[in-house]
Amino acid sequence: MTTITGTYVPSPSAWVRKQVETIEETGTTASVDIQGRPVVLLTMNGVTGSVRKVPLMRVEHDGVYAAVASKGGAPDHPKWYANLRKNPVLELQDGTRTWVARARELDGEEREQWWERCVEAFPNYAEYQRNTDRLIPVFALEPVDGA
Repeated sequence: MTTITGTYVPSPSAWVRKQVETIEETGTTASVDIQGRPVVLLTMNGVTGSVRKVPLMRVEHDGVYAAVASKGGAPDHPKWYANLRKNPVLELQDGTRTWVARARELDGEEREQWWERCVEAFPNYAEYQRNTDRLIPVFALEPVDGA
């Protein structure tokens, strides 16, 4: 079941484009990493309706994944943040498996619990948070029924 429609527009970022190309060529997210750590691939509709793809750190707990909008601690959110806010249904690939998920932005105690998991999976997130005045958003990526 695919929910993503439109024309794929590659990222303007060279490293993102290269990772997406490698994942598509090999059929698995295991073919790439970020700083030696595993990634998942999110495929989503962008705010303009085009299809966008972004590799993110793999953070998983009980079949639910997290998407951390860190942008390395930059003062602004990554572009994909607005995409998920507008179009929360996406395709999520982990390894060779792909399914439909729905993104839900977290807050309060639930965000804090997930934040700890995110930092455990990728300790640099803690530094990124110290380097920015914004609270780095975290989304739960929950499987859509039947996925």
